[in-house]
Amino acid sequence: MRTLWMALCALARLWPGTLAGCADAGRCCPGRDPACFAHGWRQDRVYGTCFCDQACSLTGDCCFDYARACPARPCIVGEWSPWSGCADQCRPTARVRRRTVRQEPRNGGEPCPALEERAGCLEYATHQGQDCGHAFVPAFITTSAFNKQRTRQAASPQWSTDTEDAGYCMEFKTESLTHHCATENQPLTRWMQYLREGYTVCVDCQPPAMNSASLRCSGDGLDSDGNQTLHWQAIGNPRCQGTWKRVRRVEQCSCPAVHSFIFI
Repeated sequence: MRTLWMALCALARLWPGTLAGCADAGRCCPGRDPACFAHGWRQDRVYGTCFCDQACSLTGDCCFDYARACPARPCIVGEWSPWSGCADQCRPTARVRRRTVRQEPRNGGEPCPALEERAGCLEYATHQGQDCGHAFVPAFITTSAFNKQRTRQAASPQWSTDTEDAGYCMEFKTESLTHHCATENQPLTRWMQYLREGYTVCVDCQPPAMNSASLRCSGDGLDSDGNQTLHWQAIGNPRCQGTWKRVRRVEQCSCPAVHSFIFI
């Protein structure tokens, strides 16, 4: 039987009209399409109606030349665009970046990944250059990785590039949080999953979140006595929020990366 099958394939190469298939029919169809068929040998070595749609690989009724005539092509996307600015000034909002599809997937190829990503942000200056955004309660936090992407002067004109860093780190013990934190699974919001009740977390206060006059970050809890319950909210998902108590102020944060955040 194997010899017969090889002979049929050789015959198809020598006399293409002998064995009709996807190439002769000129068909390659996405999904399941009952109208996307030809008459010839199937891959399971049965002669008759065979199909050239994507679903034939699952149903086992592809034409003998489907893999050659309809090769799988994965989705190809371009590079991420630069991050946009915050959607608004002086209040918690979001920034976005996008990428475009350069090649659509075909014939069961790898589907396209996400074409848009959003992340929380907060800008500290109006369009007129006035400093703002430092009177927020509760404390707004995001992952410490965001600190690598922002510059003090881009967010607040009050900070000069020549100003010496005067940052500090606050340690808090989390008391409570909403269940919405654990449901985040997007690449730029997954850090919220690591917020847990009873854990000690580090929150870094650095420009531009630090007020240029008071050298403090809003919501840092320095005015509390340590027993006062303070409120926090994650930037990027306003429903991810909770309470914590101040532990201490230190010069440098030393918590594990998953428990390290920044004021924003």
